[in-house]
Amino acid sequence: MKFRMKHLLMILVLALLVFSLVACGGATEEATPVEETAPAEEAAPAEEEAAPAEEEAAPEEEEAAPAEEETPAEVQDFISWYQYDQDNEDPASDERVGNEYLRNTIPQFNEAFEGQWNWVNQPKAFDKMAAELVAAVLAGGEVPDLYEINSDQINTFYRNGTLSDLTEWAEAQSWFGELDASAVESCKGPDGGLYCIPLSQRPQVVYVWTDLYPDGYPTTPEEYMEQAEALKAEGLYAMTFYGANDKGGSALNRAVNTTIASFGGSLDDGEGNMLLNTPENVAAIEFLREIVAQGYVPEVTFAGGFQEEEPFKDGTAGSLPSGLNGYRYLNPLTAPNGTEYGKGNAEDVLDAIAAGDLFLAPYFSAEGQTPGCDTKVAGFAIPVDANNPEAAQDYISWLMAPEQNADWVMGPGGGFPTLGATQTHEAFQAPFFQQAAEAVSTSSCRPWNGSLDRPAEAKALVMTTIYKLIKEDPTADITAELIATQEEYNAGN
Repeated sequence: MKFRMKHLLMILVLALLVFSLVACGGATEEATPVEETAPAEEAAPAEEEAAPAEEEAAPEEEEAAPAEEETPAEVQDFISWYQYDQDNEDPASDERVGNEYLRNTIPQFNEAFEGQWNWVNQPKAFDKMAAELVAAVLAGGEVPDLYEINSDQINTFYRNGTLSDLTEWAEAQSWFGELDASAVESCKGPDGGLYCIPLSQRPQVVYVWTDLYPDGYPTTPEEYMEQAEALKAEGLYAMTFYGANDKGGSALNRAVNTTIASFGGSLDDGEGNMLLNTPENVAAIEFLREIVAQGYVPEVTFAGGFQEEEPFKDGTAGSLPSGLNGYRYLNPLTAPNGTEYGKGNAEDVLDAIAAGDLFLAPYFSAEGQTPGCDTKVAGFAIPVDANNPEAAQDYISWLMAPEQNADWVMGPGGGFPTLGATQTHEAFQAPFFQQAAEAVSTSSCRPWNGSLDRPAEAKALVMTTIYKLIKEDPTADITAELIATQEEYNAGN
């Protein structure tokens, strides 16, 4: 019994010992989560509370930003090339109309774009500026943001990669749809790209003194010869025209080409080749030879420097074939009847026409032909690599506004407005513009250079030849000279 009791006690002690050991082992396993205890998790709010301190510093940086934004942007120079000089205040200057326009308008533009653009015009010689621009682009030199252009320069610039294609920008402007469609076509290159924006059309017309042609201007070369002889008997000239061989042959696209076109002639074959030796061209040159030989035009016709205008301005020459923009230069005037128009500005021609002392007419033409009429548009181009093309775009759009467009066309534009809204402007309802429109409507107006894509070269070559034939050597063989000239040009094709 004792033995059993003894063993029973031993079994109980062992059981208690095992139980204690098991209990201690369980406490050790439950202690593992202590590494992820709440105190460690509660440390996160302390880090999160630190974040606002960093975020509180941000407002100081945000407050500094407006100070940088308020810093005025640097005003950029907007560079233009015009043939006019705003600093030339000489009232006798041939370009006084354009000079005065720039002088008055540059401050207006700078005020309108204050803080953004500062318009700086760099005057250029009209007969040299195209070559200068081509040279500047090809050499990677400084080019203007805006170039004052005549549309007969487009092919030259296209050939040399000089101008930016403005098609996409122009078509997105509200004023583009109002531009005369034919004027827009004059600004397109051989690829159909738009390389200038036309503002003014300049067709050729004839300025005529009423007293010397009381029955109207002749409509045929034969009628002209009769009246020229009658005027010569009175010590007067039937006509004066730009016949000098200077300024790169610029006389070609005035009375000379007008005469050629009025006899049914042209200077090209429609495919880029020069074609001079045609019966129509020969007849036109024979006519010019005759009026020079007969003394129906004054000697100053060939003096150069636009001196041919003087006999018309003093009333001793009855007519002057010239561009519509010529009215800006023909002043002061003295009519054959002695009436003086002496404002010394573009209003003199307008006043003389309004008074009936002067009128505009189409050129006379050979039998079966329509009067010739060279035409081109004046406007603006943006050269490639311009520093601020956006300034040029702003300027062009600024000129399309009613308060600016009419002034430009009446001033440096010198012609009919291409913008529909301006065509109805009061200034263009004057007799001068009405008569010009009538003369042009009865003429065949087309650019003198046709398909010739080197117009500067062509102009110089052809005018040199015609000057020789009608002035230097009036006995030279016309056909032979024309063939030699066209072959010289075509050798470069």
